[in-house]
Amino acid sequence: MPTTDSDAVFFTAQIRAMEQQALQLPKPPQLMEKAGLAAAQVVRDRVLKNPNHNVLILAGPGNNGGDAFVVARYLKEWGNAVTVAFAAERDRVPADARQALQAWLDCGGDICTGLPDGEGNWDVVIDGLFGIGLDQSHNRPIEGQYRTWIEAANRMTAPIVALDIPSGLGSDDGCIYGIAIRAAVTVTFIGLKPGLFTNFGPECCGSVVLRDLDIHLPALPEPQAWLLNDALAHTLLPAPRCANSHKGSFGNVAILGGSTGMAGAALLAGRAALHLGAGRVYIGLLAENAPAVDFSQPELMLRPPSELFAVKPLNCLIAGPGLGQSVQARSWLGMALDSDCALVLDADALNLIARHPDLAENLSQRKAATILTPHPAEAARLLKTDNATVQNNRMNAALQIAQHFNCYVVLKGTGSICCLPDGKRYLNTSGNPALSTAGTGDVLAGIIGALIAQGLSPDRALLLAVYLHGAAADRWVHQNRGMLGMTASEVITSGRALLNDWVYKKSNASL
Repeated sequence: MPTTDSDAVFFTAQIRAMEQQALQLPKPPQLMEKAGLAAAQVVRDRVLKNPNHNVLILAGPGNNGGDAFVVARYLKEWGNAVTVAFAAERDRVPADARQALQAWLDCGGDICTGLPDGEGNWDVVIDGLFGIGLDQSHNRPIEGQYRTWIEAANRMTAPIVALDIPSGLGSDDGCIYGIAIRAAVTVTFIGLKPGLFTNFGPECCGSVVLRDLDIHLPALPEPQAWLLNDALAHTLLPAPRCANSHKGSFGNVAILGGSTGMAGAALLAGRAALHLGAGRVYIGLLAENAPAVDFSQPELMLRPPSELFAVKPLNCLIAGPGLGQSVQARSWLGMALDSDCALVLDADALNLIARHPDLAENLSQRKAATILTPHPAEAARLLKTDNATVQNNRMNAALQIAQHFNCYVVLKGTGSICCLPDGKRYLNTSGNPALSTAGTGDVLAGIIGALIAQGLSPDRALLLAVYLHGAAADRWVHQNRGMLGMTASEVITSGRALLNDWVYKKSNASL
């Protein structure tokens, strides 16, 4: 899978290992000085843009606070009025942070032990309270004076710039530990962290700016995760269509689902597969008195479920949208698991597998590619745990499902996580809360099926579909200037326009 070093994501332990390796070099870099200067430059160039501003800096008791003192020194040197709030005991801070504190005092800086009055007097607030490594095993939730400071900072109208990661946010899991800074910009150091991009990360971080501090190590830790962003998505696009092609050139997709009262889910998946480029789309509805035709989309071929398995060749079977959990649904799902085509499992297909060990065993033994698309509650059922446990460690939950069932997985939610059977994970950077509406998951399943039918490998189809699905929602929000009222059908239309635009631009880039 194509990736770049700049898009690699590292866990806290890996970042710590890089820091220690850097300190053991013959000429170890001054990491705190580099980090503080890098952050100060971002504040100057992207937020303030000229001197003579009032800056409030919140410095914590550890090395994140040391970074903050370096930021304070440079911003003061560049002509800004800088106020530093610092409440820790000076003799208990780490040595490097104590040195940065002394350098701040030596240049004429002062320290306030409490938060200054005048919440509206600041042009920018710098959050240097707590850095990476904030997790349940090492830290209690933020409370007391620091909680009060964070509450006050979040009320201020001034933009907040967080150093490395917003204080209170877990760098590996994106969880909030008691309370967290809501930053407009986060300047993160050395490498990207998972918590910046999943769970509460996107809500707390604002724009993420990476500064690698020019650390040149003889050996970097092997990345286990990458960003799924625009650059990666554009390497995954299907090739432009040849003039001498026909509907058979772009594959057959079948959808199994649509029990009584839930036919719409299967039809949405089918429409998504059709509009995103599949050559033919068949739908097997389980509902009694199922319609023979979709008059809103007559191109879809509605069949009894049994006839889906006679389609040759069948490039991708999607099972689950509106499937239900009846005895009949379980039987059809068993047949789907026994098929030799690529399989996308969503919704009630996942719930049935979670309930029935024989289906779970069949899934884990499949030879053909299988893609699972759980939301957190479905993931919790698959893992025999609860929703909170999944959300508290989304990266690990996605990995566990992929490894247990030997499949491809997208754990949906803010910062959806795609995991391949080999353990590689990708954090999606597209999408927004407008997707919080019925049917958007069915649409995602249909898009995945369409891309597989057109010849993309399962990993490329999954990653492109997930990014495209979110980007389609982003496009709709931009066009409508708000997030209210987007429907799943509109995601299909927006996604088709985007994919056509991307493929067109790619095909004409070399002309």
